[in-house]
Amino acid sequence: MMGVAGVCVFVAVTTAAAADPRAVVELFTSQGCSSCPPADKMLGELAKDPSLIALSLPIDYWDYLGWKDTLADSRFTARQKAYSAMRGDREVYTPQVVVNGVTHVLGSDRAGIEAAVARTRADQDVMKVPVTLAKDGGHLNVSVAASAGHDHGEIWICAISKSVPITIGRGENRGQEIVYHNVVRNVLKVGDWNGKAGSWSVPMENIAREGIDAAAVYVQDGNRDRPGPMLGAAYTPLN
Repeated sequence: MMGVAGVCVFVAVTTAAAADPRAVVELFTSQGCSSCPPADKMLGELAKDPSLIALSLPIDYWDYLGWKDTLADSRFTARQKAYSAMRGDREVYTPQVVVNGVTHVLGSDRAGIEAAVARTRADQDVMKVPVTLAKDGGHLNVSVAASAGHDHGEIWICAISKSVPITIGRGENRGQEIVYHNVVRNVLKVGDWNGKAGSWSVPMENIAREGIDAAAVYVQDGNRDRPGPMLGAAYTPLN
């Protein structure tokens, strides 16, 4: 469904990750939204930047338009709405990017995304906690450094498919083949962080499924229902 300004609006081997990313960029997208393909393509470009952790989170509220999104997860719809509630606005639309858990911008606006990264990085609490993620045999090992300025955060792992081509049979994008990048296929809470240095080990079998070939971990202030700023994150390929 087309909305104002070209968006779809809804009201209501051991492999270690690169260190110290600038931002976590979450794209809320839908196969049923004709405004989304440019944003999906842009996320693929952002995913090539090692200083960004760019994630695609397909939502399900446009399924009624005639095409059921094959990658959508109701948890992502809930997450997008939770961000809106925390900001105190009604800005729930696709394609929408949330940068560092703090601010939102049109998902196809590259300049706006970069500006949001810079703006959120100016906050002393955002993306300042060092986090590492490494695959070691049958486990993913997470380490979070100590931070005197924080006493709480939640640690989540995302199981990711780096590239998923989808041919859309009905709806606004009928006949198009769209490649979705860094698609989150599962999320798992690792634990709570109290500001002290800590390490966690997650069996690969807890996130493994067909097509999973990367993982990301983030430490976020607040909780699942009231998500706050991103405190730190890491990403690693799995093969």
